[in-house]
Amino acid sequence: MQKWTKDIFQRLRELVRAIFYYGKGRFCPICEKYSRRFRIFGLVPREDAECAHCHALERHRLLWLYLLRRTNLFDGHPKKMLHVAPEPCLESPLKKRLGEGYLTVDFNDPRAMIKMDITAIAFPEETFDVIYCSHVLEHIQDDRKALREFHRILKSDGWAILLVPITADKTFEDLSINTPEERLKVFGQENHVRRYGQDFVERLREAGFKVEVIKVNDLARPEEIVLMGLTPASGEIYYCTKQSTIR
Repeated sequence: MQKWTKDIFQRLRELVRAIFYYGKGRFCPICEKYSRRFRIFGLVPREDAECAHCHALERHRLLWLYLLRRTNLFDGHPKKMLHVAPEPCLESPLKKRLGEGYLTVDFNDPRAMIKMDITAIAFPEETFDVIYCSHVLEHIQDDRKALREFHRILKSDGWAILLVPITADKTFEDLSINTPEERLKVFGQENHVRRYGQDFVERLREAGFKVEVIKVNDLARPEEIVLMGLTPASGEIYYCTKQSTIR
């Protein structure tokens, strides 16, 4: 009875949402649904940010567009993909397309398939064809060790997309700042341990990666940028390889 009631309320919420956001002003490439506009989202509220249907944010829509247009992820050939701290809006479509080759890990989230510390990854060298980790490293004290671990487990012809929020001119960290209140004041969030700058690329290179930086304008036409809500909050794509590959 309780499950039946929950299902009814869920369907009613979906119906109300569909009616309220009905329109063609915005399109989400992940769930492939249109809406009148995207929803407001964020600690500092952002207009046109969250898909009303799948809850994808700007960075998720940019990533999906990149996966579709610039990578071999969905070419039908079997791949092993590691998804760190899986976002619900991406987890379901990735699992559907990749099947048994798709693996999620997280240290805290019980939804993930495996509990894992990314500074000590329990997989052999060159295990994965693809690694995706977004907005996680700013929570990790020894992020350089995590990056070296990603490099170790990535196949020689594989690729990784490693994303962080860029909120400073130059990366700033201070491990003596260790209380939630201090971190909120200095890093902008209670569980962040640094602010990354554009020199994040150098940190990736130090770990052994070759890095290609892709911006919104590299992927989408002006009209697509508006339609998909690819605002500056979308950030950039950091495409990392161990050697030159054909995508």
